[in-house]
Amino acid sequence: MKYRTLGRTGIKVSPYGLGALMFATAIGNPDPGDSIRVIHKALDAGINLIDTADAYGDSEEIVGKALQGRRGNVVLATKVSRPMGGDPNQQGASRRWIMTAVENSLRRLRTDHIDLYQIHRPDPDTGIEETLSALTDLIRSGKVRAIGTSTTPAGDLIEAQWVAERRGLERFHTEQPPYSLLDRGIEREVLPVAQRYGMGTLVWGPLGQGLLTGRVRLGQANDLRRASLARHLTDERRLGAVERLVPLAEEAGLPMTHLAMAFAIAHPGVTSAIIGPRTMSHLDDLLAGLDVTLDDDLLDRIDEIVPPGTDVGALDQAYVPPALRSARLRRRPADERAAA
Repeated sequence: MKYRTLGRTGIKVSPYGLGALMFATAIGNPDPGDSIRVIHKALDAGINLIDTADAYGDSEEIVGKALQGRRGNVVLATKVSRPMGGDPNQQGASRRWIMTAVENSLRRLRTDHIDLYQIHRPDPDTGIEETLSALTDLIRSGKVRAIGTSTTPAGDLIEAQWVAERRGLERFHTEQPPYSLLDRGIEREVLPVAQRYGMGTLVWGPLGQGLLTGRVRLGQANDLRRASLARHLTDERRLGAVERLVPLAEEAGLPMTHLAMAFAIAHPGVTSAIIGPRTMSHLDDLLAGLDVTLDDDLLDRIDEIVPPGTDVGALDQAYVPPALRSARLRRRPADERAAA
């Protein structure tokens, strides 16, 4: 395993990180014992980064059990800000919620510190100075070692860096954006910004949330769990791109999963790609492709199908900024438009 430095933290992480969403019993593997065995096998294979979140059901609890006796060798990452119930104050990135949420995560993870604590989604209702101030206090208390963001626009990343410098606060050390053969939008601004500020990048969705497994094809039924819940699995633009990528993998003698993972970790701005195996067979398949590298000719052909810096269709679970979600933020009031 060739480890990579996580931004400027000095922390070494594996090029594959183990995502723990599918270990949640309600949405992933219903057998916690099996999930723990998957975690142990990943650690035995040299993967040392585990990424979870408080909003992933009982995932933190299962990860905490799995790491008993092995915690010291793991870079443990979790997240905060997604809703944790109906209370409007049990979400977001306010000091009030962060200080409560971190204690809850520490308890569930059975640890006294979190190596990487990430803001799961941007919180437009909370000033970045308040968020960074709370996270700075957690670092100084020893409960958190490094801090990061997830699915954050480039402009917000830059603002956070400036605020940290001007206010003498801890900087965000990492960003966790979506990235895959189908989702290359971060190459345009997010990755260059992360590189400029020395941030590590942990990309999620390298298998296109299932589209790049080789099991989802245009005009065919598929056997993916939760397929009916994912709009992108029926997006003809995305499926059309997959149909053009499949022959490339076949010519290279690679399973689609290996092509997709090798692509995700080939970019110099990517530190680690988060895999999300639900079962041992899923993990075995991904581990078998850990040493695969793509040559320039193959990467050039990929660029012809999905040009650099572009996304193909809509990504399920992608962050949508308020200005795009709310029509009132894109339109002048009706009376002003009429007057004009």
